[in-house]
Amino acid sequence: MVDTQQVTVKVKVLRPGARLPSYGSVQSAGSDLSASLDEALVIESGAWALVPTGLAMSIPAGYEGQVRARSGLALKHGISVLNGVGTIDSDYRGEVGVLLINHGPKPFVINDGDRIAQLVISRYSHAQYEAVLQLDDSSRGSGGFGSTGV
Repeated sequence: MVDTQQVTVKVKVLRPGARLPSYGSVQSAGSDLSASLDEALVIESGAWALVPTGLAMSIPAGYEGQVRARSGLALKHGISVLNGVGTIDSDYRGEVGVLLINHGPKPFVINDGDRIAQLVISRYSHAQYEAVLQLDDSSRGSGGFGSTGV
């Protein structure tokens, strides 16, 4: 058994046949999100589309849903989540959609039930931001991109 903290996410099925998120293996961090479509959706090369899942969720307070790209779709077809990682806030109750972009050279076809993204449920903290005149020193300092080596 995996040593993880389990949390319950209530899911409302909005379309008949929509698939609940499911884990591919016992140790998967992300559960698969599937498309819920009446007909095939084609994303042309260089274009993007909001793909419905047919699901709405009640994520507990203090948690978020992180919508991430599926590595297999990225590797084989150049498909990724347009906004990097999408966030489903705990107070959002509308349909979960996945914003996909086709970076590949050919049109990409999505059919009903296709696994299109991963969903990771994560705890988060609200930060208190404080304006200061000087920051604590660190070994990196103000070194930017690439400053820690190759």
